[in-house]
Parts: sequence; C-alpha cells; structure tokens
Amino acid sequence: MKNAAIYVRVSTPDQHVESQLYDLRELATQRGFEVVHEYEDRGICGKKARRPGLDALVADARRKKFSVVLVAAFDRIARSTRNFLQIVDELDSLGIEFVSHREGVATGGPMGRLFVTIISAIAELERSLVVERVKSGMRRAKLEGRQIGRSRLDINREQVVIDRRTGMSLTLVARKHGISRASVCRLMKESNGNSPSDVLPAGADLVAQVQA
Repeated sequence: MKNAAIYVRVSTPDQHVESQLYDLRELATQRGFEVVHEYEDRGICGKKARRPGLDALVADARRKKFSVVLVAAFDRIARSTRNFLQIVDELDSLGIEFVSHREGVATGGPMGRLFVTIISAIAELERSLVVERVKSGMRRAKLEGRQIGRSRLDINREQVVIDRRTGMSLTLVARKHGISRASVCRLMKESNGNSPSDVLPAGADLVAQVQA
C-alpha cells in the first residue's frame, strides 16, 4: 500500500476545505492509498508560490514521507503554469506520483506523464514568446533612438542642457547624446534646481550658463 499525502487549498477565509478533503479521502480509499498526512492552506491565493501548507508538503516530500500526492484540481496547487510545473517536476524527480481528482491525471501512468510533458512544452513556448517580445521591444527602442538599460556615464550633461535650452527637441537631444528622452528631462530638472518646468531661458541666462 502506498503512503499518500493530501493537499487542499481555498482562496478566502470563508471558504471550506472539507469538500475537497472528503473527495480526496474517498479517492485514496478507491486506489488503495494510505493517507499519512493532510496539508492545507486557507485564505491564500494560488498565485503565491510560497504557502505554509505547500511548503510543508514539499519539505516532507524531500524526506520521502509519502509516495503519492492527491489534490482536488490543478489550480489548488498553483494558478500559474510555471509554478505548477515547478512543483510537479520536483515531485517527479523525487519519485512521487501526482494525482489530480478533477482532471483525472496521475503522473504515475504513461498518459499522465504525456500530459505533463505537453504542459511543459507549452510553458517553454510561452517563455520563448515572452523573450522574443522583449527582444523585439528593445530593437524597436534602439531604432527610435531610446536608451536601453542604464544611462551612459560619459554624458556631457552641460551640453545636453545647452542643446535643450537652445530649442532642440527632446528627441533630437536624446539621439545626439545617445540617451533616453526621460534622461534629458531628468538632467533639465536637475539643472533647474529640481524645477518641474522645462522651458527655454532668456538669452542672458543662456550666456551665463555657457560661461559657467
């Protein structure tokens, strides 16, 4: 007889875990599992990767206290594909079977392992698409003359201020000095004593600044 652990979770304090526990205890009896421990998280959203009950389950899994984990549904473990796969992959690496009652999936069987493999492939595709979107955004920003990453340290700050105050547009100043429009605005505010306005000064003020 295999030793099994039950994990249940509800998102709000006014919800109850008893219905999940009843179904999972019955499932354990049907499959001939002996439930050695029940872990629960009450009033905790599934988007949180760290949860007391789940953390305790994973810790005991590493101590080999059971060989099967029973849950009511995938979303009881995690609401994000990434977190779900991290947990299932760790359980699988420890030789622990994962069984979901609602989806009827058990990783101990070939169909269950295939299902997890498909989810893993989808998650990898999702990560690749995110990376490609980020790279595409960076390429577009470079073409538009925007600064990527930290501002350069060799900027001629005085010249940036002079160029802007002589009437050069934000975009042209940013392109000339290889910085972002936001950096130009920041340097202007610093030169104006943190004044929120970015205005063209009188000619006398400009001469005084250049001489300074």
